Amino acid sequence: MDHAPPQLTDRPALIRHRARAASAPVTFLHDEILSDVQERLIEVNKSFTSTAIVTGHPDFWQAAFPSAVVVPDDDLVALGLGAHDLVIHALALHWANDAVGQLVQSRRALRPDGLFLGYLFGGQTLSELRAALAQAESEVTGGLSPRVLPMAEIRELGGLLQRAGFALPVADSLTRRVSYRDMGHLVADLRGMGEQNALSARLRHATRGAVFARAAEIYATTFAEPDGRVRATFDIQCLTGWVPHESQQKPLRPGSAAQKLAAALNTSEIPLPDHPANG
Repeated sequence: MDHAPPQLTDRPALIRHRARAASAPVTFLHDEILSDVQERLIEVNKSFTSTAIVTGHPDFWQAAFPSAVVVPDDDLVALGLGAHDLVIHALALHWANDAVGQLVQSRRALRPDGLFLGYLFGGQTLSELRAALAQAESEVTGGLSPRVLPMAEIRELGGLLQRAGFALPVADSLTRRVSYRDMGHLVADLRGMGEQNALSARLRHATRGAVFARAAEIYATTFAEPDGRVRATFDIQCLTGWVPHESQQKPLRPGSAAQKLAAALNTSEIPLPDHPANG
């Protein structure tokens, strides 16, 4: 008898968080990912004519790829079978209740020799916040509650691509360390990203203010930078895979490029916006 995968994520809560964030979005990590996508596509000696983007942040990605099909990261992804030659899964896979299922659906949406690029938060993301909250909650309440997603380690991700049927699987990471005035400004940015707690197992009542006050103290003393600000780590994992084809080419890592992105996508070039990384 088949069993449904455990529901890690409360999807209605996640959708509400993203909708609230859309009114004043914090996009600097999406800017980083878009830049990385551009570099990788420039280095692939192939022209892509039908792009699909799976994301919970459609406004940003539709603006970056005006001709792309942009769909939400629902449990059933609304992409046609073999309809695309490029699928970008943009910073949403960490919320998937069935990550392999999302990868399989992305693969099925691709034609032979189609390229998949997937971005998600990985193992070291918000390690400072997790440590401060865990210590504070343990001290104040004597227990712990689910507050931050379990994050995949990079060594696990290549195996997920293989299970989904991708050839030439590669998993690598982009680590961004950001400084904030204090923990409160970090939490405000997470709300602007739509990345606050949407775990199904989260507490369903308000957390005592003393927990957050103590966490802010721990954060300020344990993770302070020389200038008095505090640091936060965002560990973004990139998954690359190809749909098998007899003329398979190997994707290259970012670096110097000999071709414009606009030529690879048969479109006009879109400059990256300049967003500050610090809160």
